[in-house]
Amino acid sequence: MSDVDMLAKKLWDYHHMNHPLEKADVILVQGSIDIRVAEYGAELFKQGWAPWIIFSGGIGHLGDLLETGWDKPEAEVFADVARERGVSEDHIIIENQSTNTGENFLFTARVLAEKNLICSSFIVVQKPYMERRTYATGKKLWPDKKLIITSPPLSYEGYMSGSIPKETIINIMVGDVQRIKLYAEKGFQIPQEIPADVWEAYEELVRRGYTKHLVRE
Repeated sequence: MSDVDMLAKKLWDYHHMNHPLEKADVILVQGSIDIRVAEYGAELFKQGWAPWIIFSGGIGHLGDLLETGWDKPEAEVFADVARERGVSEDHIIIENQSTNTGENFLFTARVLAEKNLICSSFIVVQKPYMERRTYATGKKLWPDKKLIITSPPLSYEGYMSGSIPKETIINIMVGDVQRIKLYAEKGFQIPQEIPADVWEAYEELVRRGYTKHLVRE
C-alpha cells in the first residue's frame, strides 16, 4: 500500500461509524453517483430491516469533481435500482428535491409529514466515506431521532477498485474531514472528535494536493 493509500485509509476508517444494524421505522437512502448505495439499501429492505424505504436526492453534483450525467434526480435513479431488485412500489417513498446532506434530512421530514408517517428510527444508507458527516448532520437536524448509519460493506481496497476514480474519492474524504470540523464550528452539525493521527493524515493529504473538495474559508 502506498503512502497516499495509508493516509487515505486512516480517513476512510475514521469516516465509518460502525453502527450495528437494528430494526427501524424507515430505511433512508441518500442519493449520490454511487449506485452501490441504492443496491445496498434495497438489500436491507428485502432483508426486513424496515417497512419503508425512502430515496432522497435531487440533481446533485460536486462541481468539477463528479457529475452524475443523469437526466433525472438521484432519488428516482436509486428507486429504479430498487424496483429492479424486487422492492415493491407500495413501500417506496421518493424525495427528489434535496441537493445536500442537510436537505436530505429536512426534505425527507417534510415528505413524511405530508404522508402522515410518524417515524422515530432510521437506518440511513450512505457512501462509506460519508457516514460520519451524515450522522453529525442528521443528529443536528433530528436530535430526537435514532439514526443508524450504514454503507455498502466494502473494504478500502474493494471500494477503490470501483468506477469512481480513487483521486476523486480521496479528495472528497479530505474535504469531509474539514467539513466535520468546520461545520460543527458553524453550528451545521454536532461536534465529532477528530483524533490527532486522523488530523495529521488530513493535513498531509492537503499538503500533497488533495484540495479539490475543500471549503474555501
